[in-house]
Amino acid sequence: MQEYMEFFKANPMLSLAWVGLFVALIVMVFKSSLSKVKNVNHHEATLLINKQDAKVVDVRGKEEFKKAHIAGAVNVPLADIKNNQLGALENAKASPIIMVCNAGMTSSQAAQLMVKHGFEDVNNLKGGMGEWQSNNLPVLKSKR
Repeated sequence: MQEYMEFFKANPMLSLAWVGLFVALIVMVFKSSLSKVKNVNHHEATLLINKQDAKVVDVRGKEEFKKAHIAGAVNVPLADIKNNQLGALENAKASPIIMVCNAGMTSSQAAQLMVKHGFEDVNNLKGGMGEWQSNNLPVLKSKR
C-alpha cells in the first residue's frame, strides 16, 4: 500500500487520469444496465426481423440510405426523430424497432430519443451498417 501512495504522490496527473478512466467505466456500465435500449448484433437483429417482424429504422441521411440499406428499412433521419416527426412509426410503438446508422453511435442516440417518445421495444444495431455489410448480409440499393 505504501508503494501506491508514493506512486500517487510522484505522478499526480497520471493518477488522476487513471481515476477518471475508472469512474467513466463505472458510469458507462451503470448507465447501460439501466438503459431501456438493448444493443443487438447482426444475428440477433436478423432473428428479430424474421421472427418478431421488427421494424428497421435507418437514421442516416437520404443519400447514404440510397447507397445501401437493410431490406424493409425506413429512413428517418436523426433530425426528424429529434423533432418528433416519426410519421408511419407512430403505429409501431409496441413493435420491436431496430435502429441503424453507419457505426452504431448515432443510432444509439436516436434509440434513446425513441424511448422518450414512448416506443417500448427499441434495439440498437451494434456496428451499424458497416458491420452488417462486412458480414456479407443482404442490402438493397435505391435507384432514385
